[in-house]
Amino acid sequence: MSLFAVHYSYSDDTRARDEHRPAHREFLGSLAQEGVVLLSGPYAAVDEAPDAAMLILRGDSAAELVELLRQDPFQQQGLVEQVAIREWTPVLGHWFDKALAEGL
Repeated sequence: MSLFAVHYSYSDDTRARDEHRPAHREFLGSLAQEGVVLLSGPYAAVDEAPDAAMLILRGDSAAELVELLRQDPFQQQGLVEQVAIREWTPVLGHWFDKALAEGL
């Protein structure tokens, strides 16, 4: 298994995001219980960029994770305008030494 950094860029429909956020978090929470989602959360809002989030996932391939994330209620409702997935290779740091190294 490898680690992947996922960047979501959201639509500006904050009302719909608020409505579907519980289902979105339930979906990601179930993936966290399975060990796929290691970290997930929104970036702080800035005027120069759309609302966005970062997810750190564990999987066999980016293609597999693209398919899996299509089941995210936010994606199914058209609330994610862009998904960027890149394999990520951490090499040092407290999280890597303690939590991530055991699962890689």
